[in-house]
Amino acid sequence: MTTPLAHRECSIPLVEVTVTEFDLACLSTTGAVFDQLLALRPAQVVVDLSGCRHVDAAAIGLLLDVHRRLTRADAELTVRDPNPRIWRILRSARLDQVLPIVVGRTPEADRPDRSPAPGSYRAGQTPVGRAAVPVRGLPDGTSAGGPR
Repeated sequence: MTTPLAHRECSIPLVEVTVTEFDLACLSTTGAVFDQLLALRPAQVVVDLSGCRHVDAAAIGLLLDVHRRLTRADAELTVRDPNPRIWRILRSARLDQVLPIVVGRTPEADRPDRSPAPGSYRAGQTPVGRAAVPVRGLPDGTSAGGPR
């Protein structure tokens, strides 16, 4: 993670990322994906941990760094659906006191403006969608970044 985001108008209202591996072994690649994601200037980032089986201190540090960068850009980070073991780890690290952790619901349910459902949009609006981002490399098989 290099520089904080500048205060600019958000270009994308919501970005959802599914993380399946989140530990020191894949931290540089995951960090590079988050760097690319934050360059889009999203208003909200949701990290879906429903398929993740393990997080470590390095992963928690990365989440906190992404949270800090988004907060400086007047945006929000939400963690969604950690399994019970990861929920206990996040709670013991007091991450639940720093950023929202939701279980069993989507962030759209909490949004008062009732934006269009993911995958749909009206003319003149920014499309809203979801993407699963592989953390071992980019979709074309190349590495997403070097060591941090």
